[in-house]
Amino acid sequence: MSVNYQFFNFVGWITNPFILMFLAVFTGLLFGKIKFGRFNFGVSGTLFTGIIIGWIITKYANGFSESSIGYSSAQSMLSVGVIPKNFFSLFLILFVAAVGLLAAKDMNVVIKKYGAKFILLGIVITCISAGATYAMTLLSEDSDPYEVAGVYTGALTSSPGLAAAIETATDHATEKIESFNEMNDNEKKKIAKELGIATEVSTESDFQLTTEQKKEFIKNAEAGIGTGHAIGYPFGVLIVILAVNFFPNIFRIDVEKERELYRAEMAAARKSANIKEINTVSFDLIAFTVACLFGYTIGQITIPLGLLGDFSLGSTGGVLIGSLVLGYIGKIGSLHFRMDSKILSVVRQLSLAFFLGIVGLRYGFTVINSVVSSTAGAYLALVSVVVGVVGMLIGFFIGRYVFKLNWLMLSGAICGGMTSTPGLGAAIEAAGTDEPAAGYGATYPFALLGMVLFTIILHKLPM
Repeated sequence: MSVNYQFFNFVGWITNPFILMFLAVFTGLLFGKIKFGRFNFGVSGTLFTGIIIGWIITKYANGFSESSIGYSSAQSMLSVGVIPKNFFSLFLILFVAAVGLLAAKDMNVVIKKYGAKFILLGIVITCISAGATYAMTLLSEDSDPYEVAGVYTGALTSSPGLAAAIETATDHATEKIESFNEMNDNEKKKIAKELGIATEVSTESDFQLTTEQKKEFIKNAEAGIGTGHAIGYPFGVLIVILAVNFFPNIFRIDVEKERELYRAEMAAARKSANIKEINTVSFDLIAFTVACLFGYTIGQITIPLGLLGDFSLGSTGGVLIGSLVLGYIGKIGSLHFRMDSKILSVVRQLSLAFFLGIVGLRYGFTVINSVVSSTAGAYLALVSVVVGVVGMLIGFFIGRYVFKLNWLMLSGAICGGMTSTPGLGAAIEAAGTDEPAAGYGATYPFALLGMVLFTIILHKLPM
């Protein structure tokens, strides 16, 4: 029986971003309730169902021919990457703003007590991850170094890192292609293979690349960064979510005890610092909007760093820092930035559920396809796992056994060092409290700076 499109456009319905988002969140929350022993994924379940739905709907949409009914609806969905990126950004901003306002009250105490340790963790995690990335480029001669470099920014879920990677990859590819005639035969053959040029021609001493071939090589380098980032991003999210949930079991950390110790420590610190308590209101929508507006504006500020290029916090970092600052101030005129934690927690949980679902929907096809359909894709997936796991483990051991950080602070700091906002959501869920956000907020800006710095350094090394 065929569907009567006069009354109901099935393809338009099933490819509608609202239907897909609600479906991913609904099924994800159901999946998140399933117990695996004493563990369940909670809100993070929307990421997993989003990946599966994203893969299915993308395969479905790709199956339409131009003459098929529903082709335009399918192409419309594919053209925006399943879900328009604006939805992704909106729910991310709402989540980060709620988290920042929730964590703000102890921010100055946390920075005074742990500030230097958080700075070091942010730099160390990004540095170690960059080192692991470079090592993986050397292990496989067939791997595309630009794709692997893109995996670095994806595994650490860093959009500013991606921007820096694309810019530096362009410069790196330009320098490389201009020195083509000075390369040895193996190097020439590798570039020729990428451009589809016969190797026996490409290695002749008088052979020259055309302007179009040079442009194509540079364009391929930029595309490689994007491909690597797209594959690395969801694996980076998955790794951090799994780590903050399972590390306490693996390393025998009593989360309840850590929570009690942290709260007692913060209460004593606030008392000794003579911090005045600020009254909370139920919810101030105007103040919440101002926090988003102020933070987003901060994120758009670009700071030139000379040879390192430009640096900005982006929407995530800007909104986080802005909401932390305003939340710490507490009140400006009639605006109340200290709001009821239960209401902010609902905003946080709702926005996180949609944000993770959208991540899954946008990257689901890339994730599953890269693992099952392509050797190169599977290798990039492996690289993202190695980069994420190595950086996170080193960060954990330094934070826990060298800096002696409380798990609540350390879980947030690890997520900040990995620049993983979805990971922060999982850390908050696993800890049963919003305190990890303070560690995240203090570490994130320095990790972001490290991401930009080490992304540039990666492309200065021989690859």
